[in-house]
Amino acid sequence: MKQVDKLHFITAGMPLRTGKSGYSDAFKIIEEMNLDGMELEFVHGVRMSEETRTLVRQIGQEKNLILTAHAPFYINLNSKEPEKVDASVERILETAKAANDVGAFSITFHAAFYLGMEKELVYENVKTQMKRVEDVAKQEEFEVWLRPETTGKGTQWGDINEVINLSKEFEYVLPCVDFSHLHARSAGLENTYDEFSNILEKIGKELGEKALNNFHGHLAGIAYSSKGEKHHLNLEESDMNYKDLLKAMKAFDIKGAITCESPNIEDDTKLLKEYYLSL
Repeated sequence: MKQVDKLHFITAGMPLRTGKSGYSDAFKIIEEMNLDGMELEFVHGVRMSEETRTLVRQIGQEKNLILTAHAPFYINLNSKEPEKVDASVERILETAKAANDVGAFSITFHAAFYLGMEKELVYENVKTQMKRVEDVAKQEEFEVWLRPETTGKGTQWGDINEVINLSKEFEYVLPCVDFSHLHARSAGLENTYDEFSNILEKIGKELGEKALNNFHGHLAGIAYSSKGEKHHLNLEESDMNYKDLLKAMKAFDIKGAITCESPNIEDDTKLLKEYYLSL
């Protein structure tokens, strides 16, 4: 697996300033803004030509950028329809291959919905399908972490304990901690220095140093209700306590990538990086 040496701040997809241009211009903007890389957003399907993969890998290596990838949204490893489960496994593997091709160090995905089923059963279903994913990833010698993401609604599989427990079962699996989702899922909790520290401490205690030294997180402003996440907001338009989160990450010497998913993508990524460097 690719090693990371510090905490990197990356954009969720191409910066808005890229307009209708492609990856070359996107990476130029990232470099000009002194940001650290990009999460490739395959939200509607993994559509990336071999030529583009080669280009992204080349630019990433030349400029020493950190890359991650987000799998398509149409994934449910707990679907009651076997063909949808198979398609979900395939989408995760397609994302992993694309990420491996471009030299990314990590992929993330929303793993499943409960569909009114018992949590224990859903966990076992997700675990069964993750074994299929990891078996192929190992066989193909992909050098990317596979990361179920903490989710923002109570109807979605992926609270912090579930993603940590699943990570214990597999060599290639670690959590993607979306702090905004945890804040929304709890309807306003998980938003203080102590709460952030507890999450990081739990990950380190249960998964070891490798989980803190190869971290992948998401952060944005977020709107939520008692039922959880509604939509993303810009950081300064929300109650997301990003300053205390970054202080906690600094205290724990987290290494890896924080992907900023705010609507104003690159501006909030820069805001986060500059605040972190000021600590």
